[in-house]
Amino acid sequence: MSLVLDEQKKLGIFFLSEQDCNGKEVSLETYKGKVLLVVNVASKCGFTETNYTQLTELYQKYRDKDFEILAFPCNQFLRQEPGTAEQAKDFACTRFKAEYPVFQKVRVNGPDAAPVYKFLKASKPGLFGSRIKWNFTKFLVDKNGKVIERYATSTAPMSIEKDIQKALEE
Repeated sequence: MSLVLDEQKKLGIFFLSEQDCNGKEVSLETYKGKVLLVVNVASKCGFTETNYTQLTELYQKYRDKDFEILAFPCNQFLRQEPGTAEQAKDFACTRFKAEYPVFQKVRVNGPDAAPVYKFLKASKPGLFGSRIKWNFTKFLVDKNGKVIERYATSTAPMSIEKDIQKALEE
C-alpha cells in the first residue's frame, strides 16, 4: 500500500485522470512536464468576466511555453454553472475565446469531490481549511505535478503571472 502512495507522491497530480467535457477519460499524465493552472469555473458568477478574460490572456501568452490551464466547471456555489459541461465549454470558447481544456462538471467539496480536487486541497489547504470557498479558486502546479500555490477567487489570474513565469523557468 505505501508503495502505491509513494508512487502517487512522485507523480503528483499526474497519477490522476478525469473526464473531459465529452465524458472521455483523460490521464493528467498527458500534461507531465507542463506548468498547470487548475481552476473551478462557472458561467454565472460575479467573477466570471474577469477570470475568463484573464485566463484566456494568460493562456495565449504562455501556452507555447509548457503552460496549460485545466478548467473544471462546478455548480456547487449557488448553482452558477447550471448547464452541461459541453455548454460550459461552449460558453468559455465562444464568449472568451478559451482554447484550453474544459473538463466534465465536478464537485470540489464533500464526499463526492472529484479526485483532482481531493488531491489539490490535500496538497495545499486554504487559510481556513481545505474546502474550496467559491468559484475560480486557482491552483498552480509545477512541471512535476506538485502544487506550488493556491489562490482565492478574488485573486485575478494576471496577478499571478510572475508565479507562472517562475514555475516555467524551474
